[in-house]
Amino acid sequence: MIDRRTFMSLLATAAVAPRSSFAQGTPGKAALYSSVGPVLTHYDVDVEAAALTKRASVTLPANVQYAWPHASRRYLYVASSSSAPGTGPAGTEHHVSAFRIDPASGALAPHGNAIRLPTRPIHITTDIPSRHVLVAFNNPSALRVYRINGDATLGEEVLQRGPIDAGIYGHQVRVTANNRLAIFVARGNDPAGGKPEDPGALKAFDYKDGFLTNGVSIAPNGGYGFGPRHLDFHPTQPWAYVSLERENKLDMFKFDGDTLAAAPTFRKETLAEPDNKKSRQAAGTVHVHPNGRFVYGVNRADTTT
Repeated sequence: MIDRRTFMSLLATAAVAPRSSFAQGTPGKAALYSSVGPVLTHYDVDVEAAALTKRASVTLPANVQYAWPHASRRYLYVASSSSAPGTGPAGTEHHVSAFRIDPASGALAPHGNAIRLPTRPIHITTDIPSRHVLVAFNNPSALRVYRINGDATLGEEVLQRGPIDAGIYGHQVRVTANNRLAIFVARGNDPAGGKPEDPGALKAFDYKDGFLTNGVSIAPNGGYGFGPRHLDFHPTQPWAYVSLERENKLDMFKFDGDTLAAAPTFRKETLAEPDNKKSRQAAGTVHVHPNGRFVYGVNRADTTT
Protein backbone atom coordinates (compact mmCIF):
# COMPACT_ATOMS: atom_id res chain seq x y z
CA MET A 1 0.00 0.00 0.00
CA ILE A 2 1.36 3.44 -0.93
CA ASP A 3 2.13 5.61 2.09
CA ARG A 4 1.59 9.34 2.49
CA ARG A 5 5.23 10.34 1.93
CA THR A 6 5.51 8.25 -1.25
CA PHE A 7 2.23 9.66 -2.56
CA MET A 8 3.19 13.26 -1.85
CA SER A 9 6.59 12.79 -3.52
CA LEU A 10 4.88 11.30 -6.56
CA LEU A 11 2.40 14.17 -6.65
CA ALA A 12 5.09 16.81 -6.29
CA THR A 13 7.27 15.48 -9.08
CA ALA A 14 4.32 14.77 -11.35
CA ALA A 15 2.95 18.28 -10.98
CA VAL A 16 6.02 20.47 -11.17
CA ALA A 17 5.42 21.28 -14.84
CA PRO A 18 1.65 21.25 -15.41
CA ARG A 19 1.75 23.30 -18.62
CA SER A 20 4.09 21.12 -20.69
CA SER A 21 5.91 17.84 -20.43
CA PHE A 22 9.61 17.68 -19.69
CA ALA A 23 10.47 15.40 -22.59
CA GLN A 24 9.72 17.48 -25.66
CA GLY A 25 11.60 15.64 -28.40
CA THR A 26 8.54 13.65 -29.48
CA PRO A 27 5.24 15.51 -30.04
CA GLY A 28 2.66 14.51 -27.43
CA LYS A 29 5.17 12.56 -25.35
CA ALA A 30 5.16 13.14 -21.60
CA ALA A 31 7.60 12.14 -18.88
CA LEU A 32 6.78 11.65 -15.21
CA TYR A 33 9.29 11.59 -12.35
CA SER A 34 8.37 9.98 -9.02
CA SER A 35 10.39 9.45 -5.88
CA VAL A 36 10.55 6.86 -3.13
CA GLY A 37 13.11 7.85 -0.52
CA PRO A 38 16.26 9.05 -2.34
CA VAL A 39 15.43 7.29 -5.63
CA LEU A 40 13.92 9.38 -8.43
CA THR A 41 12.46 7.29 -11.26
CA HIS A 42 11.53 8.32 -14.79
CA TYR A 43 8.36 6.93 -16.39
CA ASP A 44 7.08 7.29 -19.93
CA VAL A 45 3.44 8.35 -19.91
CA ASP A 46 0.97 6.96 -22.45
CA VAL A 47 -1.94 9.35 -22.04
CA GLU A 48 -4.32 7.52 -24.39
CA ALA A 49 -3.78 4.17 -22.67
CA ALA A 50 -3.49 5.70 -19.18
CA ALA A 51 -0.30 3.69 -18.73
CA LEU A 52 3.15 4.24 -17.25
CA THR A 53 6.35 2.56 -18.44
CA LYS A 54 9.18 2.53 -15.93
CA ARG A 55 12.55 3.71 -17.21
CA ALA A 56 15.80 4.52 -15.41
CA SER A 57 16.31 5.92 -11.90
CA VAL A 58 18.79 8.31 -10.32
CA THR A 59 19.71 8.42 -6.64
CA LEU A 60 19.86 11.66 -4.65
CA PRO A 61 22.11 12.26 -1.61
CA ALA A 62 19.08 11.78 0.69
CA ASN A 63 15.29 11.53 0.55
CA VAL A 64 13.65 13.63 -2.16
CA GLN A 65 11.64 16.56 -0.78
CA TYR A 66 10.52 18.48 -3.88
CA ALA A 67 11.42 19.14 -7.52
CA TRP A 68 11.07 22.04 -9.94
CA PRO A 69 11.88 22.41 -13.68
CA HIS A 70 14.09 24.99 -15.36
CA ALA A 71 12.14 27.43 -17.53
CA SER A 72 13.64 25.78 -20.62
CA ARG A 73 12.24 22.40 -19.51
CA ARG A 74 15.71 20.96 -20.21
CA TYR A 75 16.78 20.70 -16.55
CA LEU A 76 15.25 19.58 -13.26
CA TYR A 77 16.21 20.80 -9.77
CA VAL A 78 15.62 18.39 -6.90
CA ALA A 79 15.79 19.10 -3.15
CA SER A 80 16.78 16.28 -0.80
CA SER A 81 17.28 15.86 2.95
CA SER A 82 18.07 13.21 5.55
CA SER A 83 15.90 14.97 8.17
CA ALA A 84 12.65 13.39 9.27
CA PRO A 85 9.40 15.21 8.42
CA GLY A 86 7.92 17.80 10.74
CA THR A 87 9.71 18.11 14.05
CA GLY A 88 11.34 14.66 13.80
CA PRO A 89 15.08 14.01 14.14
CA ALA A 90 17.28 16.39 12.16
CA GLY A 91 19.65 14.93 9.58
CA THR A 92 22.93 16.24 8.24
CA GLU A 93 22.54 15.85 4.46
CA HIS A 94 20.58 18.61 2.75
CA HIS A 95 21.06 19.48 -0.93
CA VAL A 96 19.66 20.80 -4.17
CA SER A 97 20.82 18.80 -7.20
CA ALA A 98 20.52 19.65 -10.90
CA PHE A 99 19.71 17.12 -13.62
CA ARG A 100 19.79 17.42 -17.38
CA ILE A 101 16.67 16.10 -19.14
CA ASP A 102 17.26 14.28 -22.41
CA PRO A 103 14.98 16.08 -24.90
CA ALA A 104 14.16 12.88 -26.78
CA SER A 105 13.70 10.33 -24.01
CA GLY A 106 13.18 12.34 -20.80
CA ALA A 107 16.03 10.48 -19.08
CA LEU A 108 17.81 12.31 -16.25
CA ALA A 109 21.57 12.81 -15.95
CA PRO A 110 23.47 14.77 -13.25
CA HIS A 111 24.27 18.33 -14.29
CA GLY A 112 27.04 20.00 -12.31
CA ASN A 113 27.58 19.74 -8.57
CA ALA A 114 24.83 19.69 -5.96
CA ILE A 115 24.75 22.59 -3.51
CA ARG A 116 24.74 21.89 0.21
CA LEU A 117 22.01 23.48 2.34
CA PRO A 118 22.03 24.23 6.09
CA THR A 119 18.81 22.40 7.03
CA ARG A 120 15.95 20.44 5.47
CA PRO A 121 14.49 22.07 2.34
CA ILE A 122 10.73 21.58 2.26
CA HIS A 123 10.04 23.26 -1.09
CA ILE A 124 11.91 24.82 -4.01
CA THR A 125 11.03 26.90 -7.04
CA THR A 126 12.87 29.01 -9.58
CA ASP A 127 12.17 32.58 -10.54
CA ILE A 128 10.43 32.95 -13.90
CA PRO A 129 13.55 33.04 -16.15
CA SER A 130 15.24 30.39 -13.95
CA ARG A 131 18.20 32.57 -13.05
CA HIS A 132 17.80 31.72 -9.36
CA VAL A 133 16.41 28.89 -7.25
CA LEU A 134 14.45 29.86 -4.13
CA VAL A 135 14.48 27.37 -1.25
CA ALA A 136 11.96 27.19 1.60
CA PHE A 137 12.98 25.67 4.95
CA ASN A 138 10.58 24.67 7.72
CA ASN A 139 12.60 24.06 10.89
CA PRO A 140 13.80 26.68 11.48
CA SER A 141 11.63 28.61 9.07
CA ALA A 142 13.81 30.33 6.46
CA LEU A 143 14.02 31.44 2.83
CA ARG A 144 17.26 31.42 0.82
CA VAL A 145 18.09 32.23 -2.81
CA TYR A 146 20.84 30.60 -4.91
CA ARG A 147 22.10 31.57 -8.35
CA ILE A 148 21.58 29.43 -11.44
CA ASN A 149 24.55 29.76 -13.76
CA GLY A 150 24.27 30.45 -17.49
CA ASP A 151 24.74 26.73 -18.21
CA ALA A 152 21.89 25.87 -15.76
CA THR A 153 24.24 24.47 -13.10
CA LEU A 154 23.72 25.62 -9.52
CA GLY A 155 25.75 28.52 -8.14
CA GLU A 156 26.39 30.38 -4.91
CA GLU A 157 23.87 31.80 -2.44
CA VAL A 158 22.63 35.35 -2.94
CA LEU A 159 23.38 37.10 0.34
CA GLN A 160 20.38 39.26 1.18
CA ARG A 161 20.74 42.91 2.12
CA GLY A 162 18.83 42.52 5.36
CA PRO A 163 17.14 39.91 7.58
CA ILE A 164 14.26 37.90 6.08
CA ASP A 165 11.09 37.50 8.15
CA ALA A 166 10.14 33.89 7.37
CA GLY A 167 7.41 33.53 9.98
CA ILE A 168 6.83 30.19 11.69
CA TYR A 169 7.13 26.80 9.96
CA GLY A 170 7.63 27.68 6.30
CA HIS A 171 6.13 25.33 3.73
CA GLN A 172 6.44 26.83 0.24
CA VAL A 173 7.75 29.71 -1.86
CA ARG A 174 6.49 30.91 -5.24
CA VAL A 175 7.30 33.77 -7.62
CA THR A 176 4.56 35.64 -9.50
CA ALA A 177 4.44 35.45 -13.30
CA ASN A 178 5.82 38.98 -13.72
CA ASN A 179 8.88 37.98 -11.65
CA ARG A 180 8.41 40.94 -9.29
CA LEU A 181 6.99 39.30 -6.17
CA ALA A 182 8.04 36.27 -4.10
CA ILE A 183 5.53 34.83 -1.64
CA PHE A 184 6.68 32.60 1.22
CA VAL A 185 4.01 30.47 2.88
CA ALA A 186 4.43 30.10 6.67
CA ARG A 187 1.95 27.66 8.17
CA GLY A 188 2.32 28.30 11.90
CA ASN A 189 1.35 25.53 14.32
CA ASP A 190 -1.74 24.35 16.15
CA PRO A 191 -1.78 24.64 19.94
CA ALA A 192 -0.42 21.46 21.52
CA GLY A 193 0.86 20.23 24.87
CA GLY A 194 0.00 23.44 26.63
CA LYS A 195 1.79 25.53 24.00
CA PRO A 196 -0.41 28.21 22.38
CA GLU A 197 -1.05 28.45 18.66
CA ASP A 198 1.73 29.81 16.46
CA PRO A 199 0.17 32.18 13.88
CA GLY A 200 0.52 31.60 10.15
CA ALA A 201 1.14 34.13 7.38
CA LEU A 202 1.91 34.77 3.74
CA LYS A 203 5.20 36.68 3.57
CA ALA A 204 5.31 38.79 0.39
CA PHE A 205 8.61 40.29 -0.80
CA ASP A 206 9.56 42.53 -3.67
CA TYR A 207 11.82 40.40 -5.85
CA LYS A 208 14.55 41.45 -8.29
CA ASP A 209 17.69 39.65 -9.47
CA GLY A 210 17.66 37.26 -6.51
CA PHE A 211 17.14 39.92 -3.85
CA LEU A 212 14.17 39.95 -1.45
CA THR A 213 13.15 43.36 -0.07
CA ASN A 214 10.21 45.23 1.49
CA GLY A 215 8.68 42.21 3.20
CA VAL A 216 4.98 42.42 4.05
CA SER A 217 3.08 39.94 6.23
CA ILE A 218 -0.42 38.89 5.11
CA ALA A 219 -1.99 37.42 8.23
CA PRO A 220 -5.78 37.71 8.61
CA ASN A 221 -6.79 37.90 12.29
CA GLY A 222 -3.13 38.27 13.18
CA GLY A 223 -2.47 34.83 11.68
CA TYR A 224 -4.58 33.02 14.28
CA GLY A 225 -6.90 30.49 12.70
CA PHE A 226 -4.87 30.96 9.49
CA GLY A 227 -2.53 28.07 8.70
CA PRO A 228 -1.55 28.29 5.01
CA ARG A 229 0.41 25.43 3.45
CA HIS A 230 0.55 25.96 -0.32
CA LEU A 231 -0.58 28.47 -2.94
CA ASP A 232 -0.91 28.63 -6.70
CA PHE A 233 -1.72 31.40 -9.16
CA HIS A 234 -4.49 31.71 -11.73
CA PRO A 235 -2.94 31.76 -15.22
CA THR A 236 -4.75 34.88 -16.49
CA GLN A 237 -6.49 36.56 -13.54
CA PRO A 238 -4.93 38.39 -10.53
CA TRP A 239 -5.90 35.62 -8.12
CA ALA A 240 -3.96 33.39 -5.73
CA TYR A 241 -5.47 30.22 -4.25
CA VAL A 242 -4.20 29.27 -0.79
CA SER A 243 -4.81 25.98 1.02
CA LEU A 244 -5.17 26.30 4.80
CA GLU A 245 -3.75 23.09 6.24
CA ARG A 246 -4.80 23.64 9.83
CA GLU A 247 -8.34 24.82 8.98
CA ASN A 248 -9.15 22.55 5.99
CA LYS A 249 -10.15 25.49 3.83
CA LEU A 250 -9.27 27.05 0.47
CA ASP A 251 -8.88 30.83 0.24
CA MET A 252 -8.74 33.06 -2.82
CA PHE A 253 -6.71 36.27 -2.49
CA LYS A 254 -6.72 39.05 -5.08
CA PHE A 255 -3.76 41.05 -6.34
CA ASP A 256 -3.88 44.79 -6.94
CA GLY A 257 -0.87 45.17 -9.18
CA ASP A 258 2.00 43.73 -7.14
CA THR A 259 0.12 44.00 -3.83
CA LEU A 260 -1.59 40.95 -2.36
CA ALA A 261 -4.84 41.68 -0.52
CA ALA A 262 -4.76 41.65 3.27
CA ALA A 263 -7.72 39.25 3.46
CA PRO A 264 -9.25 36.59 1.19
CA THR A 265 -12.10 37.44 -1.15
CA PHE A 266 -13.59 33.94 -1.03
CA ARG A 267 -13.24 30.90 1.22
CA LYS A 268 -14.37 27.32 0.63
CA GLU A 269 -14.36 24.18 2.77
CA THR A 270 -12.14 21.32 1.63
CA LEU A 271 -14.11 18.73 3.62
CA ALA A 272 -17.54 17.38 2.70
CA GLU A 273 -18.52 17.30 6.40
CA PRO A 274 -16.31 19.80 8.24
CA ASP A 275 -18.31 19.39 11.47
CA ASN A 276 -18.05 15.60 11.41
CA LYS A 277 -14.31 14.93 11.54
CA LYS A 278 -13.52 11.49 12.95
CA SER A 279 -9.75 11.96 12.76
CA ARG A 280 -7.30 14.79 12.15
CA GLN A 281 -7.68 16.24 8.67
CA ALA A 282 -5.16 18.52 6.97
CA ALA A 283 -5.31 20.35 3.65
CA GLY A 284 -2.26 19.91 1.42
CA THR A 285 -0.99 21.10 -1.92
CA VAL A 286 -3.09 23.11 -4.37
CA HIS A 287 -2.75 23.45 -8.17
CA VAL A 288 -4.69 25.54 -10.67
CA HIS A 289 -5.46 23.88 -14.01
CA PRO A 290 -3.68 25.57 -16.95
CA ASN A 291 -7.06 26.62 -18.37
CA GLY A 292 -7.87 28.47 -15.14
CA ARG A 293 -11.26 26.78 -14.75
CA PHE A 294 -10.41 24.30 -12.00
CA VAL A 295 -8.47 24.25 -8.73
CA TYR A 296 -7.19 20.92 -7.41
CA GLY A 297 -6.58 20.50 -3.69
CA VAL A 298 -5.42 17.63 -1.50
CA ASN A 299 -6.72 16.68 1.94
CA ARG A 300 -5.10 14.00 4.03
CA ALA A 301 -5.60 12.28 7.38
CA ASP A 302 -3.21 10.84 9.98
CA THR A 303 -5.50 7.96 10.93
CA THR A 304 -8.17 5.80 9.30
CA THR A 305 -10.80 5.84 12.03
